[in-house]
Amino acid sequence: MAIQGSDMAAMMLAMPARTPWQRLRKLGILGMNERNASFVLPYNPRKNYPQVDDKRLTKSMAIQFGLPVPEQYAVIEIEHQLQTLEDDLAAYEDFVVKPSHGSGGGGILIVEGRAGGHYRLSNGRLIDSGELAFHISNILSGLFSLGGVPDAAVIEYRVCQDPVFEQVSYRGVPDIRVIVFRGVPVLAMVRLPTRISDGKANLHQGAIGVGIDLVTGMTRRGVWHETPVHAHPDTGGVLEGIMIPNWYDILLMSARCHDMVGLGYIGVDIVLDRALGPLMLEINARPGLNIQLAGHRGLVHGLNALRDLDNIPQKAEDRVALALEMYAGSRQA
Repeated sequence: MAIQGSDMAAMMLAMPARTPWQRLRKLGILGMNERNASFVLPYNPRKNYPQVDDKRLTKSMAIQFGLPVPEQYAVIEIEHQLQTLEDDLAAYEDFVVKPSHGSGGGGILIVEGRAGGHYRLSNGRLIDSGELAFHISNILSGLFSLGGVPDAAVIEYRVCQDPVFEQVSYRGVPDIRVIVFRGVPVLAMVRLPTRISDGKANLHQGAIGVGIDLVTGMTRRGVWHETPVHAHPDTGGVLEGIMIPNWYDILLMSARCHDMVGLGYIGVDIVLDRALGPLMLEINARPGLNIQLAGHRGLVHGLNALRDLDNIPQKAEDRVALALEMYAGSRQA
């Protein structure tokens, strides 16, 4: 018996995806080429990139915009300033040194305290003032900057970890990444430092990515080196079921970052300080895609749904409400 065209189409739709590409598309996994061609290039004006690529400029804009950020202690721009480095830092027991144009967590030095005239790093190692100056000199030379161009070193307040993460973080401070498209939060995860990552919340260096339910602010299982994990490998702490404090404020802060920098597709990094609450660390105009593994869901469906909307609310509060509505709807689908 001949099969009619409509029957054939129905049969094809009912067939399970057989190739890896088909399976990934069904899950809504976004690839780098599609990210760049469909979302980064059309929605991120090139002229606005300096606002997020330069951490000093981003921090200055955030302060003017009313977004909380870690306090800036000093900026080192030329080698001559290193001669007075010890005096400039004398008032601070702990601090963070980072390249202004750095990427991927490279060049960040976390000083947790002092001991016998030395600086104690987050990994427990002690360095003297000469080693600290040498590290900053490497930052100035562009060793950690985008494109290797000469850079500046930013010295700022060291965030103190919120107690909620004490059982699931090794030495360093976790950070929260939120993907925002057209001003609407789409997906979120928390990155947890490990021994392998040297206490840094960087997935490429060995941190754990843990998805966060956008509606409840509750953590789910994690991914470590692309392998699902339910407990932290160093502390043994359970990764699932952690309620992120100030979750609505974090989503609202992320949505407002879109208004601040005028970029349509961004990754916003936020930390939770023990005393100060949520602080915006930085904004990325080319956010990575590992958040899909951590969040156990692809980006494509949510991004396409937002791209198809003719009108996006102007108020950040309304965009957060839209995000929660869309996420809850997709979760039930």
